[in-house]
Amino acid sequence: MNNSKPKIVVLGGGTGLSVILRGLKKYSVDITAIVTVADDGGSTGRLREELGIPAVGDIRNVIGALSDVEPLLEQLFEYRFADSEAPGVAGHSLGNLLLAAMTDLTGDFAHGVREMGKVLNVKGRVFPNVAGNVVLNAELEDGTIVTGESKIPKSGKKIKRVFLTPESVQPVKRVKNSILEADLILVGPGSLYTSILANLVTPTFKDLIEKSRAKKVYICNMMTQHGETQGYSATDHVQAIVDHMGTKCIDTILINNKDIPCELKLKYLEEEAEPVILDIEKLKDMGLDVIQEEIVTIQNGVIRHDAEKIATILVELIQK
Repeated sequence: MNNSKPKIVVLGGGTGLSVILRGLKKYSVDITAIVTVADDGGSTGRLREELGIPAVGDIRNVIGALSDVEPLLEQLFEYRFADSEAPGVAGHSLGNLLLAAMTDLTGDFAHGVREMGKVLNVKGRVFPNVAGNVVLNAELEDGTIVTGESKIPKSGKKIKRVFLTPESVQPVKRVKNSILEADLILVGPGSLYTSILANLVTPTFKDLIEKSRAKKVYICNMMTQHGETQGYSATDHVQAIVDHMGTKCIDTILINNKDIPCELKLKYLEEEAEPVILDIEKLKDMGLDVIQEEIVTIQNGVIRHDAEKIATILVELIQK
């Protein structure tokens, strides 16, 4: 009898990825988080420009989510310097600076991420999706090319596709076996084009995911996002993934079926965001298993996925 832990690979970036990982780490599962490093805004963008390293922000969030240390140490890792405190490091989080320093000490970004994971007693493994510095680009429907992750949502035009440059960039070596050996591959939640697809379009990922015998689950966003998915239904989200991958790389979709409070809908409408249309029959016509659950939680007036409930659903899915 095989008593090894179920292997879960989580692909993505942004805050959504960190939220899900906080739920999963409470279970007896083997977690591998593969994180996009194409961000070029804020503290991350400044460090990329000044030090020539890949984006550290999403990596920092994931390490913090999976860490098993005293709360004060995790707070220290996430601490961000204000303008009035130290102009030289204003806007930087301490975690970003530590990852930059660890990269310099080890001479390799992926190695530096692993060592930082040891320092913070991370439950699982955290890998950047690629081994070097990479830029996310978008081709818009009118043929215009936008370069830089932070600029893509500001274009005001519908996105046709996203792609990475340089095209020769390769995934981190240890990522390959993690995908092939997974029992479950989890995609999302997160910004469709600048977090999820920024990861999935990594060279060789299409073939690796296709070859993997894992169950492939997509956690659908609950709200559309201005600059990326205005007016998108759940099917539109899935279709964008299929179009980029050129294959049916998802077999199950997890969606929220609990109503969003009206006052929150109005608040999000100010940001030109609204609930994702749940076209269930179309999803089934695509051959997807559709799991509908109340997976929304409200935190400080912000809609979030319920990490604990989702983790329970995913673990039960593996056991089935």
